[in-house]
Amino acid sequence: MRLVFAGTPETALPSLRALIDSPRHEVVAVVTRPDAQSGRGRKVHPSPVAQLAEESGIEVLRPAKASDPAFQERLREIDPDCCPVVAYGALLPQSALDIPRHGWINLHFSILPAWRGAAPVQHAVLHGDEITGACTFQIVKELDAGPVYGVVTEEIRPADTSGELLERLSISGAGLLAATLDGVEDGALEARAQPLDGVSYAGKIGVDDAHADFTAPAMRVDRLVRACTPNPGAWAEFRGQRVKLGPVRLAPDAERLAPGEILASKKSVLVGTATHPVELSDVQAQGKRVMSAVEWARGVRPAPEDRLG
Repeated sequence: MRLVFAGTPETALPSLRALIDSPRHEVVAVVTRPDAQSGRGRKVHPSPVAQLAEESGIEVLRPAKASDPAFQERLREIDPDCCPVVAYGALLPQSALDIPRHGWINLHFSILPAWRGAAPVQHAVLHGDEITGACTFQIVKELDAGPVYGVVTEEIRPADTSGELLERLSISGAGLLAATLDGVEDGALEARAQPLDGVSYAGKIGVDDAHADFTAPAMRVDRLVRACTPNPGAWAEFRGQRVKLGPVRLAPDAERLAPGEILASKKSVLVGTATHPVELSDVQAQGKRVMSAVEWARGVRPAPEDRLG
């Protein structure tokens, strides 16, 4: 099939590579978000999907909105059979959905109807799910509500961060997406409506949501930090300044500490919660590099009255 691939971040790259390498399909163009500022110098850079497409000699479309008439006219000229989508990051109007013969098929990183929305992997980690996965489904106007073609499942490991889990899902999901497009081309695959029960929504997790609350139970702190790693990055305040937190380790056998109380030794840094303490791993104080919690504590020398919170 002639494909126009829509995607933006690194998460979409395994799928794009799989389709570029497919002997059955031809990626004739990609649709991605406009170039954006990134990095320390805030220089404007193309998206990871745009970079791979350009390296592969594939046309890149960067509409500010998918409703842009010029973009839709170019899409009609390209005349794709199908538009696979992975983490594109923008809404698609019905006028765009109607252009390809087989519609737009999305790879979504949850087992629908659970965790529809922008941050399914983060919410799966945050809420303590034991199993997640990826689905391919036909995009419709309602958010992530279209009929499902296929599913792969993935165990959420006890120490998984959202970044680690998403990396695994992006790889297994790439195979699912390629197989789905094969089945659609053959006419052997039929999408099935999602169940009406079990719908949940995964809204975007912002910086304010990533504030670690040490008055919560240790398990809640652990899940929040892992869910926000690497983005947007969990944090807490120490002496009025933000400190970014790497994943913590549950320390159920350690002595109880007051919520936010810090117990630093030569080998570890423990912080109290509503239940048992957690052990910090890496931290990054404002304007500083990432360092081990032990190194950080050696520099700031927490006093008995100091709290992380």
